[in-house]
Amino acid sequence: MFERLAIQAVFLYTPKRHGDARGWFTEIWSQAALEPMVGPLSWVQDNHSYSAPQGTLRGLHMQVGPNAQDKLVRCVRGSILDVAVDVRTGSPTYGRHVSAVISSANGAQIFVPKGFAHGFVTLEPDVEVVYKVSAPHDKAGERGLMWNDPALAIDWGVDPSTVTLSDRDKHWPALHEAGVLFTWPV
Repeated sequence: MFERLAIQAVFLYTPKRHGDARGWFTEIWSQAALEPMVGPLSWVQDNHSYSAPQGTLRGLHMQVGPNAQDKLVRCVRGSILDVAVDVRTGSPTYGRHVSAVISSANGAQIFVPKGFAHGFVTLEPDVEVVYKVSAPHDKAGERGLMWNDPALAIDWGVDPSTVTLSDRDKHWPALHEAGVLFTWPV
């Protein structure tokens, strides 16, 4: 099942779960299912993160240049609020964001295309997130945005004074200080 979010390039993909007395089975990724939505995809890497404390915020991240990444994000343990911010200069939705709760219980995944900053906050302790990316990690192309940039007005759903951040995520610039990251269309 697909659900377009308010910014059409970002969508939720919830694969069907087939259950019986043993539990359930699902195809977590299907080329045949996703390519009609986004065109040809080539995933090159799977990433897996574990966050111990509730309120761990990872983001807002992206890669620019030749290793810009599409992402397909799912939560395999616990729950997160996942956020995508349009950073495509010239886009009619530039600077706007969409968000969705992704959890192991709901089985939803979010597709975040190139041209978006991405981040998530854990809504409970001991959360694991797995995501596919369409390009390898590129240290030189790493960029990020301030998670609490007032211009973005993201409601992360957690008390800001309790957020756990990496040192790197504490120092990203606000969107208006980041320069041109992507040009629309990407």
